[in-house]
Amino acid sequence: MTDFNVLVVDDEVDFLRTLAKRLAKRQVQVFQANSGEEALAVIRREPIHVVALDVRMPGMDGLETLRAIKAADDLIEVVMLTGHASIEVAVEGMELGAFDYLMKPMNIDDLLFKLQDAFKARQIREQKLKRGGEAHSP
Repeated sequence: MTDFNVLVVDDEVDFLRTLAKRLAKRQVQVFQANSGEEALAVIRREPIHVVALDVRMPGMDGLETLRAIKAADDLIEVVMLTGHASIEVAVEGMELGAFDYLMKPMNIDDLLFKLQDAFKARQIREQKLKRGGEAHSP
């Protein structure tokens, strides 16, 4: 059903594993990381298209991780996952380039639809870049 790779990043290991399993049952290729640092390592070695990123994590938080992801590959779309107390942070993430945010706990189908929308947005950006590159090449 899906033809894109998703990286789920959350420091709550049980939540991370459950979410990854539920997405995998919906034929999504899922990678997992339980910290910002681990997420960046996965991005360096795997072709990640969309990231579902927890806002609140110890150490490298969601905003720091978002900045680093966008610096590594601006085409990666990021959906911020937030609890009720951190909506402001999620909105700040959108200002930093996140695609959108969802409140935790979220319906798995709502997350899947948001990830699919993010991937479609990435494809559109990729095509615009290709066309822009073709228009400027001799």
